[in-house]
Amino acid sequence: MYDALYARQSIEKKDSISVESQLEYCRYETHGEACIEYTDKGFSGKDTNRPGFEKMMNDIRAGKIKRVIVYKLDRISRSILDFANMMEIFQKYHVAFVSSTEKFDTSTPIGRAMLNICIVFAQLERETIQKRVTDAYYARCKRGFYMGGRIPYGYRLTNTVIDNIRTSMYEEVPEESEQLKLIYSMYADTGNSLGDIVRYLNEHQIKNLRGANWNTARISEMLRNPVYVQADIDVYQFFQSQGANIYNPASDFTGYNACYLYKGTVSTSRKQSDLSDKEIVLAPHKGFIPSKTWLACRIRCLNNRQSTKTCKPKNSWLVGKVKCGKCGYALTIRKAKTRWGRYFVCSQSGSRGSNCTGAGCTVYADVLEEYMLVAIKERLSEFQNLSCLSETGEEQKYMTKKIRLTQIEEEIEELLSKVSGASGVLMKYIDEKVSELDAERKALQEEIITANVTDTEGRLKQITNHVKTWETLSFEDRQAVVDTLIKVIRIADGNIEITWNI
Repeated sequence: MYDALYARQSIEKKDSISVESQLEYCRYETHGEACIEYTDKGFSGKDTNRPGFEKMMNDIRAGKIKRVIVYKLDRISRSILDFANMMEIFQKYHVAFVSSTEKFDTSTPIGRAMLNICIVFAQLERETIQKRVTDAYYARCKRGFYMGGRIPYGYRLTNTVIDNIRTSMYEEVPEESEQLKLIYSMYADTGNSLGDIVRYLNEHQIKNLRGANWNTARISEMLRNPVYVQADIDVYQFFQSQGANIYNPASDFTGYNACYLYKGTVSTSRKQSDLSDKEIVLAPHKGFIPSKTWLACRIRCLNNRQSTKTCKPKNSWLVGKVKCGKCGYALTIRKAKTRWGRYFVCSQSGSRGSNCTGAGCTVYADVLEEYMLVAIKERLSEFQNLSCLSETGEEQKYMTKKIRLTQIEEEIEELLSKVSGASGVLMKYIDEKVSELDAERKALQEEIITANVTDTEGRLKQITNHVKTWETLSFEDRQAVVDTLIKVIRIADGNIEITWNI
């Protein structure tokens, strides 16, 4: 029987001990007796999926090993569970365990106790290192550094410098980006499905320049990716409405840079269509898909994900837009065996810990849908004679106003969050400041409506046509119209307040 010398090194660093040096320490413990050396270079100690370790364990089961010697405990395992299982096998085959630097002997009770204490701290160290690596990763993400991974179709890598640190960024590949522009423009037209786009690309022999086949899953992934969008304030508001954590302020969303979407530091089991707790960071590269086109496609993708849940007869194409005017929570659909069939109720009314008594009136879904269809038609009629602003300067002024409007809404929310527990002096200041901001908000809203950019003129014309043929539209298309036109509908005590996107 032999002594087994085991050494592991995950990565080579100046401050880490090499495999060769570890074995040298271990050989000293053998006092010149015969031994077998097992090594794992480039493997982490987080688990036991290591070829050298597995070979050693097989030799132990075969009765070849009498003692295992390591330089340090964490070289063989950093997991309490893995270590416990390993020690059980050692005991079964009467194999002793020695750490050449920590000096303990598993043949004594105190030695076994000290061993267990050491492995607890080894696992703590591994988890601490893991947390530091994760924090460092997201810190670099938020600064716009290239973090590796597959390069998105439409881009290539180029070198750059950010905050005096060399990194990489994406650069547009014109041949690929032209294909993406075609795909986005086709999907923005609600008459085209993903399958229609794949058939069109194949029929016209438009080949994927990276050799892959076009398929609906790949195209859907491209359509959801914000790495292509010219991120302006509309994109900011979209991600804000979806509950994403946006790192950059609204003023940075000028329509030049694209975005990075990260999973975030909070683990979640939500599907990819849910943006809650995701991280949005402006990327250093330029986007090439206009925000209106990207948003039209992204909203369609979102609706498609939800269609299996939302297209049931008991639901309404207004779901997600209707809020309780008292508590601010969503109104959800309930079904009743009456001639009205469906009605909206506050999701917080009657909930434990909630003081909301509901919207203050019965909100029948059919009545509200009919009312909103009339309101949509009236709203669209206001824009029929508006012309498109062609000068970039006018459009820039419009975007600046929208950015400021978003900033005002955020400032008001922040002030209102401080009302609870505010002193009399602070409360007076909050009232005055909110009134001041609200007056500025109303003035900006009027200016935006009057100026009304409308590079959306074509889009509004398309929506107007949809509204004229409303009865023939699919549930999904009705939701798409509502998503484009309406930000939120608040209902309280018989009053309906509509906040429009146009």
